[in-house]
Amino acid sequence: MKYNFWKNKRVLITGHTGFKGSWLTLILKTLGSKIAGYALNPISKPNFFDGLNLNVYLEKDYRENILNFKKLKSVIKVFRPQIVIHLAAQSSVLESYKTPRETIITNVIGTTNILEATKSFSFIKSLIIATTDKVYLNLEKKIPFKENDNLGGHDIYSGSKAAKEIISQSYKKSFFDKKKSCNIATVRSGNCIGGGDWTKDRIIKDCAESFLKNKKLVIRSPKATRPWQHVIEPLFGYLKLAQKLYVSKKFEGAWNFGPKIRSNLKVIEVAKFGKLILKSKSKIIIKKNKFYESTNLSLNSSKSSRYLNWKTKMSGKKALQLSFDWYKFHNENSKKDTIKFSINQIKDYMQNIK
Repeated sequence: MKYNFWKNKRVLITGHTGFKGSWLTLILKTLGSKIAGYALNPISKPNFFDGLNLNVYLEKDYRENILNFKKLKSVIKVFRPQIVIHLAAQSSVLESYKTPRETIITNVIGTTNILEATKSFSFIKSLIIATTDKVYLNLEKKIPFKENDNLGGHDIYSGSKAAKEIISQSYKKSFFDKKKSCNIATVRSGNCIGGGDWTKDRIIKDCAESFLKNKKLVIRSPKATRPWQHVIEPLFGYLKLAQKLYVSKKFEGAWNFGPKIRSNLKVIEVAKFGKLILKSKSKIIIKKNKFYESTNLSLNSSKSSRYLNWKTKMSGKKALQLSFDWYKFHNENSKKDTIKFSINQIKDYMQNIK
């Protein structure tokens, strides 16, 4: 990846106040990009973005709903981004059971809005739309999913994300291919972990909060395996893809950015590892999951490896180590030092992938 490509590039991030958006903001700041963000205020308190005052790294910080099409298009027209990365979404499986209609509207109509708003502007060269590893029709066969496998969704969250994929491809064929519009791709990553994710029902956050205070930890689906990966890894994959899209349509389509299969760990293994790292005496209590969640989930990222020269560098346990280290550091140090710690994690990774 050519890091100097990103210097002074104008990048719009939707969902910049979220977990992934916050880390992407720090990465692009480190690369010297000019960044605008478009998102609602963070839901969780505390949160990574406002908690560390990441707005100081933005040219513009728009706190607006992705469903406000008129405002979204106006922001794009004024800021004139060369690259758009769409992360804004309702990102919780459990929340989708509580608010199914809102989840579908945010994820499907929000994506439609970003597609409709970007298709008319020639100054945009690359559009990345993030979905999830859960877009695939999961029949629990324990076979890693490839990009051309069937889409599906046993739950509202997964279904809404699969719909994002279909809508994106429909827009591409109906409009983007027929005009001198930007090049477009969808990206699917694994279970992203890392410091600063205070979203409800996140296993790493729950572990850190419980173990640092020596309180009991309650987990669901202890035997469920997930493709755990540090958030930095797929984000650099997204940027590598956006860089390729900037000059060539042949990189359009869907892309997996998942960890190696051996990084897949059971939820109970993650909890026990966190307890060990944070030297806690907390009890781990297993609670029955009321809702459906897939048991086995993994991605085949050979396409990204072959055509983008992208692959994960961290093992699942290394990703967990960095994540728990972050929460421990944040718990014991100042806001300013935590920002430096986060940027150093990014720089260490950049050195490792040269």
